[in-house]
Amino acid sequence: MKKSAGFFGVFSLVVLLTACGRGDESTATAAPSETAASKAPAKEQQVELIDRALLLGNPDRSQGRLSPDGRMMSFRAPLDGVMNIWVAPAGDIDAAEPITRDTGRGIPRHFWTLDSRRILFTRDRNGDENWHLYSVDLDSGEITDLSPYDGVQAQMVAQGESHPGIAIVGMNDRDPRWHDLYRVDLETAERELLLENDGFAGFHFDHDLQLRLATRTTSSGGFRVLEKRGDDWQEIFEVGLEDSFTTQILGFDGDNRGIYMLDSRGRDKAALTHYLLQSGDSQVLAEPASAEIGQVLMHPREHKPIAYSINLHTNHWNSLDDRFSADIDALEKQADGDISILGATRDAARWIIYAARDSASDAYQVYSRDGRQLDKLFDVTPELNDLPLANTYPQTIPSRDGLDLVSYLTLPVEKDLGGEVKAPVPMVLLVHGGPWSRDNFADNGAAPWLANRGYAVLQVNYRGSTGFGKAFINAGHGEWAGAMHDDLIDAVDWAIGQGITTPDQVAIMGGSYGGYATLVGLTFTPETFACGVDIVGPSSLNTLIDSIPPYWEAFRNTLHAAVGNPETEAGKKMLAERSPLTYADRIVRPLLIGQGANDPRVKQAESDQIVSAMKKREIPVTYILYPDEGHGFHKPENRLSFFAATESFLADCLDGRHQPIGDDLDGSSIQVVHGAGFVPGLSQAVDKAKVIATNTVDSGE
Repeated sequence: MKKSAGFFGVFSLVVLLTACGRGDESTATAAPSETAASKAPAKEQQVELIDRALLLGNPDRSQGRLSPDGRMMSFRAPLDGVMNIWVAPAGDIDAAEPITRDTGRGIPRHFWTLDSRRILFTRDRNGDENWHLYSVDLDSGEITDLSPYDGVQAQMVAQGESHPGIAIVGMNDRDPRWHDLYRVDLETAERELLLENDGFAGFHFDHDLQLRLATRTTSSGGFRVLEKRGDDWQEIFEVGLEDSFTTQILGFDGDNRGIYMLDSRGRDKAALTHYLLQSGDSQVLAEPASAEIGQVLMHPREHKPIAYSINLHTNHWNSLDDRFSADIDALEKQADGDISILGATRDAARWIIYAARDSASDAYQVYSRDGRQLDKLFDVTPELNDLPLANTYPQTIPSRDGLDLVSYLTLPVEKDLGGEVKAPVPMVLLVHGGPWSRDNFADNGAAPWLANRGYAVLQVNYRGSTGFGKAFINAGHGEWAGAMHDDLIDAVDWAIGQGITTPDQVAIMGGSYGGYATLVGLTFTPETFACGVDIVGPSSLNTLIDSIPPYWEAFRNTLHAAVGNPETEAGKKMLAERSPLTYADRIVRPLLIGQGANDPRVKQAESDQIVSAMKKREIPVTYILYPDEGHGFHKPENRLSFFAATESFLADCLDGRHQPIGDDLDGSSIQVVHGAGFVPGLSQAVDKAKVIATNTVDSGE
């Protein structure tokens, strides 16, 4: 069960046991007579109700890392309730100490410099996604903002082992659309301009920190790869729109003469290839059949691939180097869960492993080649190991036009008969964001929470999802609210046909694209779902594309080609026809909306305008806004407050179990803009709550 990301990459899971909510017996009754008891059907055993604070709050620890020299370890963990970075000698977690003291939304991402002297981390302000890049000197403890400019978004581009204390960083303070390249001193933050970007989408440096390659988006939505030759750039190959989501450069080889790629040109599933820059020759190293290559493990010093995974329903690892074949075999035999290899020490002697598990806490582990031993680094939330978590069952569901929809079904523990149910149960269709991403096994933190409340949970990789080949992705182009939605309806019909649920007991819920899918479900198929929960979902595709962040400029042509082009009359008309806002008057089912005020991708106006349309038509809707959040809810107080409201909302809609809202609004910035009375207990909880509404946070650095 993934703890570091939820619906769309922001919700982490984190319990005290309670017995409250619908479905729980709260009054004593007389014991039946022996005769009556012998004739009465056996009473179903209810599992314990798991506290939201454990399932939806901060994890105990997450994002485990080893320093490149293998001597130290780092991870994220709460400090005064806020996720910060901690460091300890490798293997001595009890000696860990915090090296940051953030007091805002927490630090979402960190990584080591290649000399193991510093840790780098990113942080924005209240969800605006203007990420600053920071450096922490582990000897002095000093924290340096490497991009100390207002409104800038910094991008870590490259570092090199032979250039310690230096990083290549992209910053868009000159022109918000384009990131110029700077050579930055990690101690002083002094920067030296390397390249003024006039329209490049991305850059690739070799291991000597020399700028060698760049990409430019084409008018059709694909991209060109160019090589720097002196002061000029020369195109070496082009990738069309049909391959743009499935082809990428992984990095340079050991002698900086070639690059490793995932390349789908001429095939459906991208192959792992070695491309020589001078000759243009390309060698196929691995070519999958069933699904895309999920991950590639590179030797950190030799810069060659060691192994790769194929991820259909779960990851399966394959060796590319005979020296490591026995290690891959040993790892797969010892691992418990769906495993990812996150990285390795510089000598490749130890690997950081992440194991995603459905019925236990996820775990970070260290694989040591010496002895071929897999040791636990830490459990993400160890308290979950003793609690009744639900099992997740991979499924392949056929679409109406013959596509295979890789999906995951999670069932309530008390109803689960090995992947089946004796009688139908309420179900939540949980739709992933993106849409150019995918659901993986046990990677959505909401699934065990919803299953514990008595719901079956179905996650569907609809067309347009990544990981299943370019034909599957391209089948989603131009199909927002079209065939992509048909896939979701086909999955619901499958669940009904399997006896998992009934037509009147299905809710739809998701964030980002999943929020859009929720709005589509309630407008395009208004009778299909009993209710919906939309989190930062766009309501109008025209206003969504018109208001993309300026630094998405390089992605604009691809977005137009894949979704629709609002700059043409035909495209604008089509986008309006695929927008839930156009059909707001069709909504007849309860709707709950959550939005971050600072969201740069799906701006607040997307939620405001559909709520306004519903209010004008007197259609019930509950709208919750957070002034200190962006594209999702990072602060645990805000997560808990929203999911407390969601839990009460779903219990009223689907008659599931629920934990009372209680004091889960305290400390949050929740603003119930409209419709508090439509969610049982929400108005009373708001009146009693100690709410902190703020638009600013102290960085605490």
